[in-house]
Amino acid sequence: MKRLSATNVARNFSAVLDEVERDQEEIVLVRNQRQVARLVPEAPRQDALEVFGDLYRTIDDDTADSLSAAIGATRKSRRGRLSELRDPWAG
Repeated sequence: MKRLSATNVARNFSAVLDEVERDQEEIVLVRNQRQVARLVPEAPRQDALEVFGDLYRTIDDDTADSLSAAIGATRKSRRGRLSELRDPWAG
């Protein structure tokens, strides 16, 4: 964890953000010898398939099969016709 003065960060904000992104290190902003804020790198972005893959590896086979079947059933049930949709403005 790196400590920088709020003035220094304000003067070099773009460079500081680049450093947080590049080094993936938290930076603490200090004003008058007190910690006032933290710049924390964003967690790596994951799409739904990556999250599902991580979940799939942590559960047992029976639960994984049940979850997969439930998702498949939900996908099939959503395929309807436009005329079957409920009109939200209808009285």
